[in-house]
Amino acid sequence: MTGAGGAISTSHHLATEAGAAALEAGGNAIDAALAAAAALCVVYPNNVALGGDLMALVRSPDGEVRFLNATGTAPAGQSLDALRASYGEMLPLRGIDTVTVPGGVRGWEALHELGATRTWAQHLEAAVRYAAEGVPTARSVAAAIVEEREVLELDAGCRGVFIPEGLPLVQGQPLVQPALAASLRRLAERGASEFYEGELAQRWVAGLQELGSKIALEDAASYAAFWDDPLEGDYAGHRVITGPPNTSGFILLRALEAIAGGIEDPLESGAGALADSFRGGNAVRAAFLADPTAGGPTGAELIAMRRPEHPPPREAKPSGDTVGLSAVSADGWAISLINSVYFGFGAAVLEPETGILFQNRGTSFSLDPASPNAFAPGRRPRHTLMPVLILRDGELAWVPATMGGSAQPQIHTQLLLRSLAGSTPHEATHAPRWIVEEPGADGVVRVLIEEDVAVEARDAIAAAGFPLKTVPAYSEDLGHSNLIRVTPQGYEAASDPRSDGSAIVVDGTG
Repeated sequence: MTGAGGAISTSHHLATEAGAAALEAGGNAIDAALAAAAALCVVYPNNVALGGDLMALVRSPDGEVRFLNATGTAPAGQSLDALRASYGEMLPLRGIDTVTVPGGVRGWEALHELGATRTWAQHLEAAVRYAAEGVPTARSVAAAIVEEREVLELDAGCRGVFIPEGLPLVQGQPLVQPALAASLRRLAERGASEFYEGELAQRWVAGLQELGSKIALEDAASYAAFWDDPLEGDYAGHRVITGPPNTSGFILLRALEAIAGGIEDPLESGAGALADSFRGGNAVRAAFLADPTAGGPTGAELIAMRRPEHPPPREAKPSGDTVGLSAVSADGWAISLINSVYFGFGAAVLEPETGILFQNRGTSFSLDPASPNAFAPGRRPRHTLMPVLILRDGELAWVPATMGGSAQPQIHTQLLLRSLAGSTPHEATHAPRWIVEEPGADGVVRVLIEEDVAVEARDAIAAAGFPLKTVPAYSEDLGHSNLIRVTPQGYEAASDPRSDGSAIVVDGTG
């Protein structure tokens, strides 16, 4: 689609429609993003929820680009020694001790204060309606319920919402969330502080504490999102802007530096060398990425760092985990926003009274006291999340966003390379994809590759020593991307066929 007023692309069509409605009502890209983000917390709970985190890159009409870090912190009442006593050398993948203070709602507030034109309550209108009236269970949600049924059944809140009367929701069946609707109404009426300091905060904190959480009201009340300078680099005459630590944005810039340093035809005959760069970036992240406010390395240091031996693998990799959305408006605002619960359904902890599902970002902390990412009260864990903006000659060129767990930098790299080669957003998001996985339990690094990837690329990756795991085209494990291209004529936008998403261009000339 092309047009001239604004555009939004998200991984669920109902969220895209909520964002487009904000644009049609005269709102800007921030208004659209907030309406869509709130809606996604209702319609895509395997990927995002009120109990999750947020990051965003925002370009304002004056051309300034800001990075928003709304990632949550560890509770003050928890300690590394206590966690080691309970779990040994490694945190569990899910459960109450993986829940960190949710940062997303404070992130929404920061965006609202930066440049929204519509009211806070208007941002949440569609989300309240979707939760109260119900929506058809999306394909991705239904598949994730089946995949994660075992852990969902362990939690009374998850069981009640996603496996009502003992049967998992199936695609198209109504997903109705009255408790979440009530929480959203309170949030709409009273603002973001209701989530962190009001009665809603008291309810969800008490509910988590009943399950053994160390999160206290003081942790919620003291939580703050913050604005930071983005991390950026130059590639092929373009300014590539992404998130600094604790994001994974540095891996994208490492890969682009490697390509510029001599990888020819990186999506075809050079795919093996590109895969090796991704493997190195993954290893650096696993060993060194940490909260920069607690002494973790800078983005520049991570880009320049020599790759280490990869640390021991986890038992499982994140699934579901994230929504990325892209929005732009003709007044000059643009946003790449990432909202997340990490693994599918996060910690698989849904507080029944409030209907709020919580993330499991805490599992990313190390229990090794020597690690820069070691657990500590008030610290943020390393993150897979990363927003991106691409500029050319000082002007906005593309607004991409993606989910995909640890593969987000790799998906962004492939989107950018295809876009620079002339692909439309539809062609770039629909192109065959491959990703270098974290090491398996056997320590082997494999490449997950869709069956329609070009033979030359497939052969190059295999020749570089990577075992291939072939999956059907448009497999959800290869991420949900969204992409908007800015042209002199207006906008082109597309959403990934691997998701339940859509893209809408709003004509502002009417």
